[in-house]
Amino acid sequence: MALIILRCVFLLCAGGVSAIINTSLSSDTSTSVPWLIFAGIMTLATVVVVGDIYAPRKRIDTISAVYFGVLIGVLLTYILWIAIAPLMDQSFNGRGLQLVIGLLMCYICTSVLLQTKDDFRFLIPYVEFVREVKGFKPLVLDTSVVIDGRIADLVGTGVFDNQLIMPRFALTELQAIADSSDKLRRTRGRRGLDVLNRMRADENVDLMIFDRELPELAGQTVDLKLVLLAKHLDGKVVTGDFNLNKVAKLHNVPVINLNEISNSLRPVFLPDETFRIKVIKAGEGPEQGIGYLDDGTMVVIEGARHKIGQDLDVRVTSTLQTNAGKMIFAKVESR
Repeated sequence: MALIILRCVFLLCAGGVSAIINTSLSSDTSTSVPWLIFAGIMTLATVVVVGDIYAPRKRIDTISAVYFGVLIGVLLTYILWIAIAPLMDQSFNGRGLQLVIGLLMCYICTSVLLQTKDDFRFLIPYVEFVREVKGFKPLVLDTSVVIDGRIADLVGTGVFDNQLIMPRFALTELQAIADSSDKLRRTRGRRGLDVLNRMRADENVDLMIFDRELPELAGQTVDLKLVLLAKHLDGKVVTGDFNLNKVAKLHNVPVINLNEISNSLRPVFLPDETFRIKVIKAGEGPEQGIGYLDDGTMVVIEGARHKIGQDLDVRVTSTLQTNAGKMIFAKVESR
């Protein structure tokens, strides 16, 4: 409602501005000129309002970068003009040169701030020169975690409010996988691109493609680039890759391992608990059968080798935690 009122007041003010301009016209002006001025100003105001309506998501960091870029450009233009004005001939009309300097300085300052807005945070009306930390630390996505697809489901639950960073070099690697001649790699790459598109289409997910090429990333491997970028942004690496996990810890960069999250969310069965499970196949032992829980946890069942395909009530005897996940050992519950 406040925006509707603001836009209506803006259109009324635009009409008032056109009326003020028309009152300053000379009496011998053609009668069509006031109407042309009114139509032109109202058209401009309508275009501004329509553009505002169709661009609902406005990034404060981008707006701040443009605002301060123009402000600093105008200030530098004023300082430069004071410095060079005494050196110019008195008869020279420097108005045009001043406009050219102002145009160049505003463009250069705005361009620099737009390209480095991830290194600083701008707050209006104050400028806070600190590393960008949007509430929580940004999460730098690895290629493997995008291909895995679980990150989209996890972010969709609202557990993470962090900004997601997809580096351009990781996206390039993902596109190369999607264009691979190997059918399996090509399928994995296309799945990763689909996951990225799904997250970008979600208005509740803050996903940004990081395009900048930092000097410290030149000549490094993709894994090391991810770690150095996370360190530069003061963020965390999200991965399911064991080696990348180790490299990040060596550089003191926090890591979110999706495999560890998945393992921690699996149901916990204590010894002597009972549950029902279907025997899928025979185990390695002479009387062992194998079943799987809904989350993929393997259950080794003593005395179930000859009951494949049946649903059995089993009792937990022990559990074993390995790097690959958790295993549950159980025996057939005797009635």
